[in-house]
Amino acid sequence: MLRASRPLLTQLIKSTTGITGLLVHPNPLPSLLQTYQSTLDVLKTLPSHAAYRQSAETLTQRKLEIVQGALGGGMKVEEMLGEGQIEQSLDIAEDELALAGNMLEWKPWEPLVEKPMLDQWEYFGQRPGQQ
Repeated sequence: MLRASRPLLTQLIKSTTGITGLLVHPNPLPSLLQTYQSTLDVLKTLPSHAAYRQSAETLTQRKLEIVQGALGGGMKVEEMLGEGQIEQSLDIAEDELALAGNMLEWKPWEPLVEKPMLDQWEYFGQRPGQQ
């Protein structure tokens, strides 16, 4: 019976992610929940018409619901999120939280200070609408 339980034990105790620089998180699900919630809190401070807020809020809310509803533990969450290992999902969530904070500072929804040049979007001699 010891042989049958050893593979199960090694699946429960993760010693490495196998990714250089990405350490195993001791308790990733609560951290992931907190990070998603913090991201949603920051996104709520952006204007509701901002395209970034709309897309990031929808995606983060979906991911939060997956993590909240996961009864099968980390492996099930990893599979449902489709972002690799749970530590990778946590890394992605932390990056999104940082980006949301930057967007609040950058205010990309505001009009440009200077109008763009008329030919700004012409590349290699092509005019818009030509192929």
